[in-house]
Amino acid sequence: MTKIESAINNCPVELSLNLITKKWTILLIRDMFFGKTRFKEFKKNKDITNKILTKRLRELEEAELITRTENPNNANDVEYHLTEKGKSLNKIIYDLAMFTVNTDEYNVYYTEDEKRDIKELFKNKLDIS
Repeated sequence: MTKIESAINNCPVELSLNLITKKWTILLIRDMFFGKTRFKEFKKNKDITNKILTKRLRELEEAELITRTENPNNANDVEYHLTEKGKSLNKIIYDLAMFTVNTDEYNVYYTEDEKRDIKELFKNKLDIS
């Protein structure tokens, strides 16, 4: 097997996608960029079970994309935050959002003003320069 063939077998794109394309994962990361930190906040407006949400949060923590912090005075008071590694996904999330905003078939959903506002919102929340 050549080095190229070996690299393809361990393709960085595939390895990254294996992590972030599990259902809900990228949306949870997006939510953290937008300020959500608690279990109940992640569930809001999503049809996600407690079991799956817990599993995804654990996977993100194991991948060192987020940290889990318990309040020392209340074990039920838990917050999740992106690590620097997790924050490095900002450009991917931004590009996904801009793909939709800028693609003709999706433009029926947004006025020009809404597209401008969406672009600015994502740019600010994701810290895109």
